[in-house]
Amino acid sequence: MPCLHLYQRLSLCLSTSLLLWLLQTPSQAADAAFTVAADKSTDAGLEVRVGYLSYRPATPPALSNVLPEPRDSGLRGAELGIADSNSSGRFLKHHYQLDQLSSDDPDTLLSQALAWQSSGIHLIVADLPASELARLSEALGGSALIFNAGSSDDALRTDQCLGNVLHTLPSRAMLTDALAQWLASRQWRNWLLIVGNQPEDQAYARGLHRAAKRFGGKIIDEKTWSFDTDLRRTAQKEMPLFTQGGDYDVVLLADERGDFGEYVLYNSWLPRPVAGTQGLTPVAWHRVIEQWGAAQLQSRFEAQSGRWMHARDYAAWAAVRSIAEAVTRVQQAEAPVLRTFLLSDDFSLAAFKGRKLSYRPWSGQLRQPIALVHPRALVSQSPQEGILHPVTDLDSLGFDAPESRCASAYATDKTDGAAQ
Repeated sequence: MPCLHLYQRLSLCLSTSLLLWLLQTPSQAADAAFTVAADKSTDAGLEVRVGYLSYRPATPPALSNVLPEPRDSGLRGAELGIADSNSSGRFLKHHYQLDQLSSDDPDTLLSQALAWQSSGIHLIVADLPASELARLSEALGGSALIFNAGSSDDALRTDQCLGNVLHTLPSRAMLTDALAQWLASRQWRNWLLIVGNQPEDQAYARGLHRAAKRFGGKIIDEKTWSFDTDLRRTAQKEMPLFTQGGDYDVVLLADERGDFGEYVLYNSWLPRPVAGTQGLTPVAWHRVIEQWGAAQLQSRFEAQSGRWMHARDYAAWAAVRSIAEAVTRVQQAEAPVLRTFLLSDDFSLAAFKGRKLSYRPWSGQLRQPIALVHPRALVSQSPQEGILHPVTDLDSLGFDAPESRCASAYATDKTDGAAQ
């Protein structure tokens, strides 16, 4: 007999359990949905173990008032990634677990990674310098998948091709290209470059030279900061003389450790903006990023960790979330299968940057926009409007396919999902 009224429909056409479910609060209803789905699933669940390794050597004394990066930078991002993945994985009965070790001894870290591999952990998030990342890659071999969340070394994406490593931290070339695009958009083409005496500073300077050629910048003068000087009391006298020279539109700094760069601001010979490692800075992540839902990620991280999220935190978070997204899609946790999927056109990661992120199949680098910030505000985000590329403008940041020799190392066998 057909139902004549709404109440009759409810009483005759709906089961008692479903009616009770409809009368619950929204949060109760959501929990019930997870429970019902879990009860119907015949799968016993999938355990996904992730290892996190962090090299934390003693830091040298600072020559400025620069705020040091937290000692747990990176780890806290990985922990948030695990928490987020367990939240989203509940429905599918996927459970994520993080094993971690931080040490100032590279051999200890390598030994731990081998022990993890023996116990079945083949997914590693690594905050290691390039040399140690290469050692780890060779030791673990093709049965492991490593996410580089600690080294921005360009050679890892161009010449030193580690086929079992994906990079969630941007390369230096991505950072310097992002800055050069913005300078070109402002028509600030004449640059004064000041370079520190550390190897990392010189690597950053090489990135700026490359970016100048790509986007029309001109380095009219380059100076090397070779003084072992505490500038906290003398910057007003020393910096104007040091920055004397021809006319320039902007002062660019390559001072990753922060020995002198903070004191160039407002002390240059010409009244010019400062950018690079200090001043207007290209970064993977910063606390001032709040658009695209990022404020939600920032607040979750701060509630968990009691501090702001840094670039290494974001890189580690993105690595764990990449694993979880891939596991969700392929319903497996074997490293070679996940690697093949992550490098395919089918993968994308929603990561609070206003764009879907994906991995470059020729270098394993995570494509991502780069924010340009100063300590209190987001100024811009690159790629800049108007930048053209035959595939995606995200590939205008860093080394494109013709510039990398790593394509063969990242080739995948799509017939069986195993890495070649």
